[in-house]
Amino acid sequence: MADKNPLSDLTFLGGSSRLARFIGRPILHFAAIEAAGGVLMLIATVAALVWVNSPWQGSYEDFWHTYVSFSVGDYQFERDLAHIVQDGLMAVFFFVIGLEIKRELVTGQLRDPRFAALPAVAALGGMVVPALVYFAFNAGGPGQDGWGIPMATDIAFAVGVLSLLGNRISRQMKVFLLTLAIVDDIGAILVIAIFYTSDLSGNWLLTAAILLAGILVLRRLHVWYLPVYLIIGVAFWLAVLESGVHATIAGVILGLITPAKPLQSEEEARRWANWLQMQDVVDLDDVRRVGFHMRESQPVSLRIEELLHPIAGYIIIPLFALSAAGVELSGNVLSDAVTSPVTLGVAIGLVVGKTAGISLFSWIAHRLGWVTIPKSLAGLHMVGLAMVAGIGFTVSLFISRLAFDDSSVADESRIGILVGSLIAAVVGLAILSRTEPRPKYSDKT
Repeated sequence: MADKNPLSDLTFLGGSSRLARFIGRPILHFAAIEAAGGVLMLIATVAALVWVNSPWQGSYEDFWHTYVSFSVGDYQFERDLAHIVQDGLMAVFFFVIGLEIKRELVTGQLRDPRFAALPAVAALGGMVVPALVYFAFNAGGPGQDGWGIPMATDIAFAVGVLSLLGNRISRQMKVFLLTLAIVDDIGAILVIAIFYTSDLSGNWLLTAAILLAGILVLRRLHVWYLPVYLIIGVAFWLAVLESGVHATIAGVILGLITPAKPLQSEEEARRWANWLQMQDVVDLDDVRRVGFHMRESQPVSLRIEELLHPIAGYIIIPLFALSAAGVELSGNVLSDAVTSPVTLGVAIGLVVGKTAGISLFSWIAHRLGWVTIPKSLAGLHMVGLAMVAGIGFTVSLFISRLAFDDSSVADESRIGILVGSLIAAVVGLAILSRTEPRPKYSDKT
């Protein structure tokens, strides 16, 4: 049998070479970083739990509550390390998410409603049902504001789990889960912006709007000098931070307005490469000139994403896990968590709510003729992927920090996140391991 294109099984996405270039390769690169980042995040989580439950527990709190301050004129900046990670470094993480969403909207699966329909419907179910499950446990109680916690899917951990199954997981299944998680991220961003925003400052909001308008004007004037955008972008982030809107939204907005189409065609870059080959003598200026045209044939968003994605996956997310996953697991805390509606709402929302919501919404949409569920995503495949999507770690912990001021309630929610995510990972692995492995030829190029 002739070798099969590794992306030709993506029947619900299409099978063209353009698809392979603009969806397949970025997703494989994305998945590799997410899987490795998931391992580092797991190590950081274990380290945080060991640290907090060791004789050096006090040093954990002391370290993350170390304050950093500086002043510029009348402006005074003062944040502890935990908030610098949450408001600063996580803004970079959400900037990368914004870039990924922009790429999907412009050249990826979300560009075509027919292809995006199934993961979008599944993601909707995976957000609505877990929130309802949580609210059923906590309506009217002190933990009711945490309904957004079980809505999230952690891409890094989810991809890491899938990577353990080798050839049992087709690329179509990975594309489905990644696209579902990206739509889930869009929902989480909206939830954070609308429901977890503090009192607003009109002056700072106006400043942020002016800076954003300045960025858009520079784009219209075809100013592509990145240091200018870096300076204005940092100022925009600071204005959003001080406005009361959560600072991570600044990262998302900057990601969404970053150009996702190349400034120069591939044909033009190819002509310059051919010109270089035809030169009898090539000097350094010629190489720089051709290198410039080659770079400009790649979208700015893709170049920035390739630069920042490893930083976000390998450094920022593990640091956030180290700062956010430190929960004291003493007997009293665990006994309280067992009967806590917050813990139960989060854990059951992630495990049962995610699985039921994704599977049920997908099945209903299929029965109504709105979407087509490919064979590789039907039955146990869908249930297993839905269960894996219940690994809601990074963004769940992030929303938990925004939702609760009471540290005891926050700890109960974090225990629910850890327990629910662990159960979702183990059960999801068990379900998917019972599916048939895909043919070996589908890995060939």
